Amino acid sequence: QVQLVESGGGLVQAGGSLRVSCAASGGTFSRDPMGWFRQVPGKEREFVAVISWSGSTVYADSVKGRFTISRHNAKNTVYLQMNSLKPEDTGVYYCATDRSYRQWPTLKGDYWGQGTQVTVSS
Repeated sequence: QVQLVESGGGLVQAGGSLRVSCAASGGTFSRDPMGWFRQVPGKEREFVAVISWSGSTVYADSVKGRFTISRHNAKNTVYLQMNSLKPEDTGVYYCATDRSYRQWPTLKGDYWGQGTQVTVSS
C-alpha cells in the first residue's frame, strides 16, 4: 500500500525558515517525479514545486528564490526547504507523486500525503 507521510510543519515568524519532508513507502519512487502543493481554506490547492529523479526542478513563481526542493532517492524522501517565509505561505502542505513523466512538469498526483500545516506569523 502506497503511503506518503509529511512531517516538519509548524509555526514560524515571517522571514524565518522551515523544512518539510515527505517519506514514501509501499513502493519504489526513486525514479518518479515528486512534489509539493499547498492549500488554504476556501482556495484551490496550489502547485509549489516538483523534482524529477535526476534533480530537475520546477517552481511556482511565488516561491522562486525562496524555496528549494530536493530528494534523497535511496530514502524515497522529498524535502522542501522554505526560506524568507511570508504570511501568504501559510497553508497545509501536501506531498504528491506521479508514477510517470507523461505530464512533466505538471504533477497531477497519483498519490498524496495527508498534509502538514505551515503557519507563518507576521
